[in-house]
Amino acid sequence: MIKLEKKQIKIFSILIAIVFVGSVVALGVSQMGSMTGVASAASSSVGVIDYRQAMSQSPDLAAADQQMQAAVEEAKNDFETKSANMGDEEKAAYYQQTQERLAQKQQDLIEPIQKKIDEAVKAVAEAKGLQVVLDKNAVVYGGQDITQDVVKKLGK
Repeated sequence: MIKLEKKQIKIFSILIAIVFVGSVVALGVSQMGSMTGVASAASSSVGVIDYRQAMSQSPDLAAADQQMQAAVEEAKNDFETKSANMGDEEKAAYYQQTQERLAQKQQDLIEPIQKKIDEAVKAVAEAKGLQVVLDKNAVVYGGQDITQDVVKKLGK
């Protein structure tokens, strides 16, 4: 196997952590849907929401992002400390465990935000008399866009 110097391992660990954080954020954002042009129809009983936009404008997202960055930093330092005397296979296994812990942490941070958004969507839909609310990504035409109403409700 390839033997890495301590400096190379540290650089590699930092790069992996950065890539991981970026990919987790990208995955979270991509799961929220993408922006599409949807015509607004005020008389419709169908609402649409740009879930990704609502998520990105959630006041809780910045705090969750800071917590995630702190967790990544802590995991990186923990990995560097504990893996210093490990063999390559042990390092790989420990690295995998660290990645899984970080992925779980990300999910734990995002889940309450998603629940708040869902509650806000339900409240806005009931107030507007909407029977169905779909993600904008799933709608080609029509529906009443409630994204900004949901964002306002989240800000309260």
